[in-house]
Amino acid sequence: MSIRALDFLDLPLIARYHKDVMTLDSARALTRGQPLGAVGLLSYVNPARQIYAAVADGQAAPLFGGTIHTRGELFAKLLYLAPASALNDERLPALLEHLAARAGAWRAHHVLAEVEESSAVFPALRAAGFSVYAWQRFWDVTHLEKTESTLPEERGAGAWRKLGALDLPAAQNLHYQIVPPLLHPIEPAPRRALGLIDDENFKCYASLTAGVYGIALTPFIHPDERRVSAKIFSLAANLPQRRGRKIFMCVRSYQAWLEPVLEDLGARPLPRQAVMVKHVARLVKAEKSARVPASSVTAQPSQMSRIKNNE
Repeated sequence: MSIRALDFLDLPLIARYHKDVMTLDSARALTRGQPLGAVGLLSYVNPARQIYAAVADGQAAPLFGGTIHTRGELFAKLLYLAPASALNDERLPALLEHLAARAGAWRAHHVLAEVEESSAVFPALRAAGFSVYAWQRFWDVTHLEKTESTLPEERGAGAWRKLGALDLPAAQNLHYQIVPPLLHPIEPAPRRALGLIDDENFKCYASLTAGVYGIALTPFIHPDERRVSAKIFSLAANLPQRRGRKIFMCVRSYQAWLEPVLEDLGARPLPRQAVMVKHVARLVKAEKSARVPASSVTAQPSQMSRIKNNE
């Protein structure tokens, strides 16, 4: 078996399996479609992203996958694996290790993968060093219903606005309060002013990922917020430049208390997923100068004397 980078000569392979693919980056799949489609392939020409794909050759059918990294981020993501009908292939762990090694070359500290709990790819991911650190579920909030909890509070709850550079410390502070400390290295606080923030009391912040097919939101809502239903309804109903696209909200396990609120609003749940991580170790060689004593210098032996204690 050999593992090599995917190249232009493999375009027939992509065309053959472009529908038989498993996506491991859910937000990207919901907003841009499956990664081997026309829109997904355009990501390869985006200079802000680093994308790498590899194929494992052998006697059986080829097995290939991809990983993606945004410049400046501390983590990379497994993007896809194909064909999805051959995820029990014995070559898969080696392919996953190869993709993780490329993420390390991009100076990423972690590699993330999002899979459904019943997926057949679990054994291969574990064999390649991935472990579950949280679960998540995406909710379709395209068509929410006004409830008794939103109607009295709706006025004054539409204070969401685009996150500005001056709002970044407030969003970071909220992130640190909600995300458990053990997950901070894996899920770092936002370092760029992207997303929406509640201008009323700065207790609500939402990261945003937008694509041709949809918009994915990850809300961070402080437990002290009393108008949660109204805030979520206002966020989904007043998104700027929506242009008829579907809207999804991601809820991680450390904010599971938001799921009953979304259910009451009429949001449609998607299958629950496990969020897995592999820590990428990199060898760092740092040169340090050392002083060398002159050849004429001799070391004097140390002398020890016993102190007599006269009582």
